[in-house]
Amino acid sequence: MTQPAPVSEKFQGNTSVSITVKDVHKSASWYRDVVGFGIERTMERDGKLRTVYLKAGGVSIGLNQDDGAKGWDRIKGLGFSINVWTNDDVDAIANRIKAGGSKLIADPVDAPWGARFFSVMDPDGYKVSFLKSLAQSK
Repeated sequence: MTQPAPVSEKFQGNTSVSITVKDVHKSASWYRDVVGFGIERTMERDGKLRTVYLKAGGVSIGLNQDDGAKGWDRIKGLGFSINVWTNDDVDAIANRIKAGGSKLIADPVDAPWGARFFSVMDPDGYKVSFLKSLAQSK
């Protein structure tokens, strides 16, 4: 078995993803009102909202309005997951998301690989997982 590479001391970073969504207003509301992200900035083109940049700590998500060029029925999010590591209580995050009307893929659980986590699908079918190291929970 190949040993994992050591953590880089030359490179440090944060997480940023950009995804295409069917309804940028609906998705931005879900990430803001249900999950708890803040809106960092927005971009309009031709008088229409095209992109919303969300931020929570070191995590940034860009939501880009789909223009339909590749077809409106194409599957988004298939085989893609956004993993958000946090120091916050993942059970509280899960409860907030459920209270906002979203159904979790599974309730929070302690994984044998050392994290408490749960996953939820966003309005476009992207899987978003919220994780906290079990070592931080002690």
